[in-house]
Amino acid sequence: MTTPTSTPTRPPLGPLLRRLTGDEKHAPSAHSTLDVLWVLYDRVLRVSPDTVDAPDRDRFLLSKGHGPAAYYAVLAAKGFIPEDWLDDLAGPESRLGHHPDRLLVPGVEIGTGSLGHGLGLAVGTALGLRAQGLTGPRVYVLLGDAELDEGANHEAIAYAGATGLDPLTAIVVDNQSASHGWPGGIASRFTVNGWTASTVDGRDHHALEDALTTRHPGRPHVVVAVVAPKEH
Repeated sequence: MTTPTSTPTRPPLGPLLRRLTGDEKHAPSAHSTLDVLWVLYDRVLRVSPDTVDAPDRDRFLLSKGHGPAAYYAVLAAKGFIPEDWLDDLAGPESRLGHHPDRLLVPGVEIGTGSLGHGLGLAVGTALGLRAQGLTGPRVYVLLGDAELDEGANHEAIAYAGATGLDPLTAIVVDNQSASHGWPGGIASRFTVNGWTASTVDGRDHHALEDALTTRHPGRPHVVVAVVAPKEH
């Protein structure tokens, strides 16, 4: 397993992102998630290209899978996929689709793109690890704020809190795109069901790292990464 580094590292992802063409309509989604993805893979996740199938690896699930350009760029930067794959997004022979496919892309845990399902899958993953007696791996899932409008997420939030799924961390990228909004803030939607919560600047790598690595025994955790609309 790789050990997360505490050394500040800026993501060398600009040239890699520019190689991905053909999905420009989802560029805002990619740029709003870029910093969170980089911090996860550079400092937090205990997984490497050599351990993508190791039972004790950390799991990362991209629920916000309809604009995966940043995800692919990070996977390439970290050696999970060859960089030249980025030159053929969604081509006839490409492994990189407009939605990530776990059967085609090394390191991808779930196929996503239909928003609103990733959190439920993350809850199931954490429960599965618990049932196997695997207490070391952590499960991280990245969502967009608008996904919380989907009813299935309410069930997942309530169930995770009630069962004390402390290996689970949800990251919600808040770019104010939710249709209904959340009185009291996004974090309150989770804490009312027994989660702990951190709300941080979604561009601040130190704050993201601290929020993602703080442990909360007996309770799942949510990190709300606030990204102003003008920044993406």
